[in-house]
Amino acid sequence: MVLHVPVSDPRVRPLLRELGDEYCRRYGKDAHAELSRYPDEEFTAPYGGVLLLLLQAGEPVAGGAFRRYDPQTAELKRIWTHSAHRRRGLARRVVAELEREAAARGYRRVHLTTGPRQPEARALYLATGYTPLFDTDADPETIGPLPFEKHLPAHRRAGAAVRTTTGKAAAL
Repeated sequence: MVLHVPVSDPRVRPLLRELGDEYCRRYGKDAHAELSRYPDEEFTAPYGGVLLLLLQAGEPVAGGAFRRYDPQTAELKRIWTHSAHRRRGLARRVVAELEREAAARGYRRVHLTTGPRQPEARALYLATGYTPLFDTDADPETIGPLPFEKHLPAHRRAGAAVRTTTGKAAAL
């Protein structure tokens, strides 16, 4: 099940905690502050963003978000798969759901950056059609954050529905 939730939803806490811990291990510094760098409102509909979770048996197994980068561009943030559920294509599904939602909200481009010590993320974005905005032959450590972009096809809202935090269907 795909659920759109606010950052304050308690099911988001495991996502942010595990993501912060992972970044700390990879980069050797406290990354939890980076995860709270953007106001929670930026990941809600009125401000042009969304945060979604994939649930299995009621528990979050993957998630991600986007925020408004500019009027035509959504910026992907916080893409995560629970460590016990990796290698099952869940991150691809999260990215596809975020792209679909961004297109439905009128965005025509997706932008993101990933860290140089996240080869799995780099491979995910390359495999899902993102264009690297950096020299892929260079040592990622010399680049810093690795920027990517993808242009979205025009999308018509056709009465699709998602589940809200109340569990009721809501039209997009």
